Amino acid sequence: MHPAESTDVLRLATAGSVDDGKSTLIGRLLYDSKAIFEDQLEAVERTSARRGEEQANLALLTDGLRAEREQGITIDVAYRYFATPRRSFVVADTPGHVQYTRNMVTGASTADLAVILVDARKGVLEQSRRHAFLATLLRVPHLVVAVNKMDLIGYDQAGYERIRREFTAFAAKLDIGDLAFVPISALHGDNVVDPGPNMPWYDGPSLLRHLEHVHVASDRNLIDVRFPVQCVIRPHTGAHHDYRGYAGQVASGVLRPGDEVLHLPSGLTTTITGIAGPRGPVAEARPPTSVTLLLADELDISRGDMICRPNNRPVPVQDLQATVCWMSAERPLAPGTRLLVKHTTATARAVVEDVRYRLDVNTLHRDERAGSLRLNEIGRVGLRVTRPLFLDGYDRNRVTGAFILIDESTNATAGAGMVIGP
Repeated sequence: MHPAESTDVLRLATAGSVDDGKSTLIGRLLYDSKAIFEDQLEAVERTSARRGEEQANLALLTDGLRAEREQGITIDVAYRYFATPRRSFVVADTPGHVQYTRNMVTGASTADLAVILVDARKGVLEQSRRHAFLATLLRVPHLVVAVNKMDLIGYDQAGYERIRREFTAFAAKLDIGDLAFVPISALHGDNVVDPGPNMPWYDGPSLLRHLEHVHVASDRNLIDVRFPVQCVIRPHTGAHHDYRGYAGQVASGVLRPGDEVLHLPSGLTTTITGIAGPRGPVAEARPPTSVTLLLADELDISRGDMICRPNNRPVPVQDLQATVCWMSAERPLAPGTRLLVKHTTATARAVVEDVRYRLDVNTLHRDERAGSLRLNEIGRVGLRVTRPLFLDGYDRNRVTGAFILIDESTNATAGAGMVIGP
């Protein structure tokens, strides 16, 4: 029996103002780390030449939509994957414009780290502050401010230090656990993968080296055991007709054979007799691995139920307060709006009881007279659900403290929420 396999993966999101070079930065990371194929590079070179550009525009490696390539902007969240000998990376390239706030929320919601780009010529802009606030609102544990386009200010140290001081002063108002700064030129590759000769005054690591070494294992909640049941595996034929397993992804905590666990909503306790991973039995399961639990007793367990510790259980809630980012252009979120709530593997009907305030993500001002949320707006919302949901506060558990709101008529995602409290 061996531990559940979990590759060292860093999930990161990029953010920043329009034209700060987010897509170019990711393209440079892919190119310099040899993570793209020759035909991809050739396609980028052809497109760049057709547009009259002197060198390959590495931003085209991430701007996958035709509309994005034609307009030279990022619209949707583009996910890219690459690896170095030390770590694997999942990169979410999120749009910079305020009208795509929902896209940034989507990209950063599962990120371990956010890279906020700041144009060295323009300094810290309103959008830079907005993205830093959103990253902290989503509880992204690590923040890196990449001061880009250093080549356009002659790699001036004073310009970099001025931006660093200004952003540090603003960050003091936010709850940022880990903040780092790196001066870079995504276009020429300075300090992206390798240091380069143009900034001898900077003695810190390159951006990639920082990403390779930032410690994220301790960011995951290993205290509160939470195992939302995805499905019940019960073959009805063959030699294993009496097999009953409960499959799902470990949301938090550590599970081992022999552990006493509690089933919700029944409140009954049992013992884990075995844990099956993709390649057979495992000695333990940690987040975010997907496993199947075998239990000593035959309990009435189904999808949407929760397995936890007897003395450490989530709070069953039907009235909840949450910070909600509204993502629907079809209608606003207002009192009386009826929706579906998808929380881990459980789904319930819900009605909006109140909108306490709308949050201005640029000034952090709370508008208590708003009364509703429109597309891309964020605010505090009260919800009443038809069945108890087993919740934790989002500040404690980013998995069991988060949910999505679904439009019943279209089945489209209409919003994303983060539980306040309980």
